[in-house]
Amino acid sequence: MNEGGRRNPRAVRDLTGVRGVNNNIGVQPHARVGEVQGKIEAAFKRSAEIDARRIAVTAQNGKVILTGNVRSWAERQEAERAAWAAPGVTHVDDRLSVTP
Repeated sequence: MNEGGRRNPRAVRDLTGVRGVNNNIGVQPHARVGEVQGKIEAAFKRSAEIDARRIAVTAQNGKVILTGNVRSWAERQEAERAAWAAPGVTHVDDRLSVTP
């Protein structure tokens, strides 16, 4: 086992008789659309670098779309980071325009 108490799949490969190991486990957090969108919008409001009033967030089935205008590339990158940090997000479509 490793530090987190999880088993190491490499340890199984070296067992006698094991010919191969396939890891087909996928983990997808379950988060409701409103929760994802709300968490991203709340993160925008907490950030000093993001003007939340200029960004619209749409979330559906793990996909987040960011639209609107930001003042700088740094603000755009911070908005995208905040979107990725929300639980359940599997894709971020950044359609933000930089308008100083």
